[in-house]
Amino acid sequence: MKVLDKNTEKKILDAAKTVFIKKGFDGARMQEIADEAIINKALLHYYFRNKDKLFDAIFSDAFVKFIPKIGETMLSQKHFFDKIKLLVESYIDMLTRNPHIPIFILHEINRNPQRIIQILSKGGANPEMIFKVINTEIKKGTIIPVKPQHLIVNIIALCIFPYAGRPVIQGFIFKNNNKTYQKFLKERKTEVSNFIINAIKKK
Repeated sequence: MKVLDKNTEKKILDAAKTVFIKKGFDGARMQEIADEAIINKALLHYYFRNKDKLFDAIFSDAFVKFIPKIGETMLSQKHFFDKIKLLVESYIDMLTRNPHIPIFILHEINRNPQRIIQILSKGGANPEMIFKVINTEIKKGTIIPVKPQHLIVNIIALCIFPYAGRPVIQGFIFKNNNKTYQKFLKERKTEVSNFIINAIKKK
């Protein structure tokens, strides 16, 4: 049985995130990750046999705290619009802490979409629970009739695109001004929440 040191494991995962962001999943090499972590390649392989294992560990780690928070928020007694705000805020915070996630998602959507589904399912993601909450709010008259699937996909898309499309958005819209781009990302919490709420609020 392997005896793993948590500090070394964290150092490896942090190094992998850095290399993946710079090179992309396919462009990254295990040797580069070992160099970034300042360890030898043999030790890296002792902890993670290949890039796929690193992918699973990083992706799962990012969602292990995020997914339960979604369930807790959606099942709370808060007003539905407050739930939307918290959901958007939590999602954007998670992406800000883990800017590599969109890269991984896009990579796996093209290569092995079932893998993303399995990781999310293992983490406890339950879209049916969210759909039920949304349908309850429709019946209460809080929001207009809307398909829950569309609402959830709209929220995810509005949150994730500024991260997935960063090279174009930062380069074209913000002329590669990182400070302005980061300010824009912070503003997204309010902008996305308001946009969604105004779109579904019953007049």
